[in-house]
Amino acid sequence: MIAKITGKVDEVDLGSIIVDVSGIGYKVFVTNSLLSSLKVDNPISLFTYFAVRENSQDLYGFQNKEEKNFFELLLSISGIGPKSALGILNTAPIETIKEGVASGDASHLTKVSGIGRKSAEKIIVELKDKLGTIEGQEGGNLSGSGMAIEALTSLGYSERDARSVIQKIDKNLSTEEMIKEALRQLGA
Repeated sequence: MIAKITGKVDEVDLGSIIVDVSGIGYKVFVTNSLLSSLKVDNPISLFTYFAVRENSQDLYGFQNKEEKNFFELLLSISGIGPKSALGILNTAPIETIKEGVASGDASHLTKVSGIGRKSAEKIIVELKDKLGTIEGQEGGNLSGSGMAIEALTSLGYSERDARSVIQKIDKNLSTEEMIKEALRQLGA
């Protein structure tokens, strides 16, 4: 129903903001990364998801369509509601979550309140299938970063070390260049 909202930041609260649109204040739940970058009275434009429940009507805001689409993808998984989906987005950047899903790493998901190890593994399985279908339609692999992490782990580096060093490397490099740069940094 409400797909986008544009106005000025009227108030920044814990987990949400109030966007003033022509004198009407809309409470919008946003990610922590967006929340930390906002200042009162600054203009803002957000893509939104309007969640209507039996006892509530909530608005969730996102900086770009990719973030909103990933949020909606999370909602398509059984047992994940808007608050949990936003919690998952708060754990790490979308690319990192996608790479974790591709490698079967549930650590980001278990950080979310209410999601235990078994639930996280179930989410990983469902999300992997859905991401695989989406990525296949786009005609590409999950990412060069994911392949670079996989290559580093096959060379004997821990997944945590591999992921940590790859996150610091320019994502515009080819997978081969990412691996070379990661090996250089890991060897230093």
